[in-house]
Amino acid sequence: MDYKYLNNMLSEMDKDLSSKGMSRRDAMKLAGISGAGLFMGATDVSAMEKDQLPLKKSGVDAKIVIVGGGLAGMSTAARLTLNLKNPNITVIEPEKLSVSYQPGQTLVAAGIWDIDDIKYDRDDFVPTGTKVIEDRVIDFDPTNNQVTTAKGQVIDYDYLIVATGLQLDFERLEGLEEAGRAFSAGDNSRLHKAIGDDGICSIYTAEGAEKTWEQMQKYIEKAKNAKDGKKVQFLFTHPSTPIKCGGAPKKIMYLANARLKEAGARDNAELTFYPNGGAMFGVPEYHDAIHGQFKREGFKWHYRHNLVGVDKARKVAIFDAKWQEKGPFDPIMKDFEVISKHERKEVPYDFLHITPAAVAPREVGESDIGSAKGWVPVNKETLQHVKFNNVFSLGDIAQVPMGKTGGSIRKQYKVLVDNLIAQMEGKKLPSKYAGYTVCPLITDIGTVMLAEFDWTVKPTPSFPLDPTVERWIFWLMKVYALKPMTMYGMLAGKA
Repeated sequence: MDYKYLNNMLSEMDKDLSSKGMSRRDAMKLAGISGAGLFMGATDVSAMEKDQLPLKKSGVDAKIVIVGGGLAGMSTAARLTLNLKNPNITVIEPEKLSVSYQPGQTLVAAGIWDIDDIKYDRDDFVPTGTKVIEDRVIDFDPTNNQVTTAKGQVIDYDYLIVATGLQLDFERLEGLEEAGRAFSAGDNSRLHKAIGDDGICSIYTAEGAEKTWEQMQKYIEKAKNAKDGKKVQFLFTHPSTPIKCGGAPKKIMYLANARLKEAGARDNAELTFYPNGGAMFGVPEYHDAIHGQFKREGFKWHYRHNLVGVDKARKVAIFDAKWQEKGPFDPIMKDFEVISKHERKEVPYDFLHITPAAVAPREVGESDIGSAKGWVPVNKETLQHVKFNNVFSLGDIAQVPMGKTGGSIRKQYKVLVDNLIAQMEGKKLPSKYAGYTVCPLITDIGTVMLAEFDWTVKPTPSFPLDPTVERWIFWLMKVYALKPMTMYGMLAGKA
């Protein structure tokens, strides 16, 4: 663990706290935290490492292959290394920057962090003894316990962990077909040639986040100089598929709003949210809180609008708008029928933030380990494949409800390691993932609503505070604590 980095982060947080006349201990009390922890209470960051040391290691031997070396894959490799006496682990991952800190892309897009603040080299986080194959798997053969890479290497395994992540499907949008599909990390030059200029942007890659900040500044300046009462149009979309962090499309909207206010240009801008669904958030309590925030900030929104195209020449976003109408009376059901309707709707924009549809990589979705929906079908609690007992999956690619966040992975990878080792030992799988998800919803520069929930679809707060209230204390956690916990806690297999 990089203690120097962690202590520097804590030092920076202490400066921020001091500017508010508060010590870290005071902040810990405010948050209601008892006991030591990296967030506010730890005076020695090594305490976290000591608390997480495994009690014993399993002596079972097996060849484990992990496809995907991002946060999910590499954290799992690290934890397996801690819990096996003789780990035999191979990670297949083509991208050098696969472990870069994706949650920070929103902060880069608002000019709070620089892109270098989120870029991390994969090889700096490879657990001791773990082998890395710098290649991409293009074929899965679970019947014969083999995978094949793009370079033609056939790799055998006893146990397989699928942690490939998902792809960003820009090519399904009319007018952006040339953008293709992209991963969050890697060569996305094709995507950024198609978007990132003239007001179109997306925070879903690191370079895209950097370009978003460039475009945001350009259109804030336009709003600042707007005359004759004409408002600059800022549009934000949310697609019809599951996505990484369901709150991210709103975070960038809140941050654009903050920057507009900071520039004295808010009155000359109109911010509108276009979600495919019929609510702001799947948890009613958080929906109500966000709805109130939107009204307070003067945002506009239109439910059931799915972005299907972009006319770059005319600067028009094209939506499939859906609604329901009352139909004829059904004498048998003794009620009126409900008729679903939709229409193609064009909306002019100046600044357009696209949250792309998310899909499984074709080599996963179309393989024997995939499913009709593309994701890897696993038991949502044990994370074991529904058909192949020696295959497990976690992270964005796993077909579990509400599980596509780093906070979800933090719970999942521990469950998976416990269950994989039990499977290797011929024992009953002991651990269950309960669907925990967390979304630090940035509502302004300086405030965050910490939305925590699970499959109960109810708030499950970790702190004795109203989780629907925006707080500066959670902003500090987002900006200062979550990255080191991820990079030097999770990726060490300990947080």
